[in-house]
Amino acid sequence: RAAMPGGQVLLLLMGLAGAAGQGQEWDLVGRDALVIAVSNGGPWGDWAWPDMCPKGSYASSVSFKVEPPQGMMEDDTALNGIRLHCSHSRDPSGGYTAESQSSRWGRWSEACWCPHRGHLVGFALRVQAPQHRLLSDEVTATSARFICSNGHVLEGPGSTWGQWGGWSPQCPRAVCGIQTWQDPAWGLKRDDTALNDPRLFCC
Repeated sequence: RAAMPGGQVLLLLMGLAGAAGQGQEWDLVGRDALVIAVSNGGPWGDWAWPDMCPKGSYASSVSFKVEPPQGMMEDDTALNGIRLHCSHSRDPSGGYTAESQSSRWGRWSEACWCPHRGHLVGFALRVQAPQHRLLSDEVTATSARFICSNGHVLEGPGSTWGQWGGWSPQCPRAVCGIQTWQDPAWGLKRDDTALNDPRLFCC
């Protein structure tokens, strides 16, 4: 896993398009993207493809895919996906989304919007640390918070397991894309952890 040291900010010069999962292409051609991240994400999985808001738009709302607690003998995955809702200054109601990869469990929440035409600028992640115990149910990311440009905080409907980490750095202007560190579905004989970590693109 390629970690980002220090303040968890990285300038990516996106001069070329890269191949991404499921036959998609990264919509990053000709765009310089500042990446913000947190340091407490889970360890399992791989980076999926990035997904970006249309050029000239930004993320002003977010929704969460969450699986509720499954009980003592079942496999929990908690936070499975994060979807950004993109808006343009001429169309603040949105209509476009950016999602990257999400796991199959759970349901999507209603969109949580920044008030007063604000936009997303940073996030924090709630994570259950690896248990490393026999027969333990590993979960990793359980909830997320996003901070808006006007200081309003949006919190997802995830579980209360784990601990909140620190806030990411804030985008100078606005969030415009997302990429997820996703653990694939392993099936009945393996412990699934779904979403382990996201990172966001600033434009």
